[in-house]
Amino acid sequence: MRFLFVGDSMTIGCAGDFTWRYRMWRHLESTLPGRYAIVGPRTELYDVRAAAPVSAAYAAADGFPADARRHLAGWGEGWLHMAPVIGDVVAEHRADVLLVSLGLIDLGFYTNSAQTEVNVRAFVAGARAAAPRVRMVLLPVIPNVRARVDAPFAAECERFNELLAKAVADLDTAASPLLLASPPTGYELDGDTYDGTHPGPSGEHKLAGAFATAMHQAWGVGGPYQAV
Repeated sequence: MRFLFVGDSMTIGCAGDFTWRYRMWRHLESTLPGRYAIVGPRTELYDVRAAAPVSAAYAAADGFPADARRHLAGWGEGWLHMAPVIGDVVAEHRADVLLVSLGLIDLGFYTNSAQTEVNVRAFVAGARAAAPRVRMVLLPVIPNVRARVDAPFAAECERFNELLAKAVADLDTAASPLLLASPPTGYELDGDTYDGTHPGPSGEHKLAGAFATAMHQAWGVGGPYQAV
């Protein structure tokens, strides 16, 4: 199975992070050894000082192989940005399973919930045009600290998650299954992020665990997630 991580700043991570992608790689190594690959056109972390994705300074640098660092994630990128490119990336890298965490940046800066859902559907269509049997696991938006003080933004996050669930139900097929992952159990902005948005180590485990649990329970892929 060829896994492609698709996401925004929570997925690409910044210099000095482990990233939840690293946690998922560890999980795949322990549950699917020799039976998977991680694919994608990018490997870098975001460098805050350079304001660009140019860093290779992973916290687990010595224990995170270059091949396992591959992804399609970007600081400030959302469904709006990924929908037009996902088909080409899936085709070029022959991705089988997309693990997708997008939406917060869309709702915060680019599109409302209804417009974002249109981009979700375009994303799914683009991926399937490139690989008709591609599988996808989609994570609902986890509202960040802004939602505590911005009620309209919090409402848009809630509304989008409802629309996302409906889109998954509408678009799921036997040939190309879609899964809606459950929000990470016990995820707390004060304890699981370092700035109210981006995951710290405990948050990384919970994000990886949400994807791993969805795949294991629905498809029998891998095994129960163990936070190591």
